[in-house]
Amino acid sequence: MAIEETADTAATDGANTANDTAEATADAVGIAAGAITYPVAPGYQVNVRSGPGTNYRVVKVLPYNSRVPIRCQRHGQKVSGPYGTSDIWDNIAPGQYVSDAYVKTGSDGFVTVPCG
Repeated sequence: MAIEETADTAATDGANTANDTAEATADAVGIAAGAITYPVAPGYQVNVRSGPGTNYRVVKVLPYNSRVPIRCQRHGQKVSGPYGTSDIWDNIAPGQYVSDAYVKTGSDGFVTVPCG
């Protein structure tokens, strides 16, 4: 299985050990190997919520230096963070949202499809 690399990922020599490690890491965070991921703002542990606002319950906290896949995005509560103020919330897994103000997407708008 080929692994698509992100811009911040170093190339590997294709050794089985490297591929096994990458796939195990991807499985551990609930994403498929090769998914595009985005970095969370350095120095922040970001709350993951059950919906697009701070009024939704916290389902987990992302550790420092995390990367997240963005499955879809939706508008919700406006939040200010290290990447500005935004009402965009990123769906990183079923029932899991993080404010786009804490994710470095390189855009002030949607970078993927709207959540349905």
